[in-house]
Amino acid sequence: MKIVKYRKIFFAISVFTLAVSLAATLFFGLRLSIDFSGGELFELASQKNISKDMIEKEISDLGLDGTSVRATNISGAKSAYILRTKVLNKESKDKLNDFFEKESLEIKRSALVGPTVGSELRKKALVAIALTILAIIAFVAWAFREVSKPVKSWYYGLVAILALVHDILIPLGVFAFLGYFFGAEIDTLFVMALLAILGYSVNDTIVIFDRIRERLKRNREKKIKESFEDTVGKALDSTIVRSINTSLTTALVVLSLYFLGAESTKYFALTLLAGVLAGTYSSIFLAAPLLPEIAKLNKKKVGNISNTSS
Repeated sequence: MKIVKYRKIFFAISVFTLAVSLAATLFFGLRLSIDFSGGELFELASQKNISKDMIEKEISDLGLDGTSVRATNISGAKSAYILRTKVLNKESKDKLNDFFEKESLEIKRSALVGPTVGSELRKKALVAIALTILAIIAFVAWAFREVSKPVKSWYYGLVAILALVHDILIPLGVFAFLGYFFGAEIDTLFVMALLAILGYSVNDTIVIFDRIRERLKRNREKKIKESFEDTVGKALDSTIVRSINTSLTTALVVLSLYFLGAESTKYFALTLLAGVLAGTYSSIFLAAPLLPEIAKLNKKKVGNISNTSS
């Protein structure tokens, strides 16, 4: 009940967090991996202990700009890294191969991604996210068609999408910081994490919305007079423990992936963690409390139209 009562405080927190995320994204930008920008990838392994700093310094001395080095795990190797570069000419590639040979770095895998393929992947990723959002709006509007008062069914879908926008922008802001300070790049794993966040977050939101729908139907059938704000507040009270417990268990699994998983999945785990936390907050403190605010605005609008007519 108190969440709905003090909803404007939680709205302010969301606006502030979104502003910081947007500012970070616009100011720092997002580092695109070769999956989207095009370039070359080398998976390297060595039986010697070679530090990441040493590799980065050597590559910098070779005059190769726009490279990134990320530690990974390869069975039987003492040191293993994934090196990403822009498309190299023959001279640069020869220099790089000489460096690999000098430091006993074996190329386990190499790949070339052209800018055309990267552009196509970018478009497909955006299309996948857009289609997911449209499908969610259609499903929620259809599922809540029985409760069109005091908020129309399609508003539930709209609010769910607003919450999802919140849940996507937060990880984007986090990645902008990580990219600027630690060299984190947007790759296909990041897109997969965003799609997982979309599904997870909307599920949490719909559980709360479904409890609101149940209470509205019960009140209508039993002719119980209860304000919409109270209905939303009681629905939240009955689901908040379940939502937080689910999110905590998910966060524990993601943290295990971060600390115990491969180096290459660490940023994937961080993206999921940011999305899970943002999704839990938006479902409880943003999506549900927005419904009484919309009902209030609709009531004012209807009142103004009635006054104008009379």
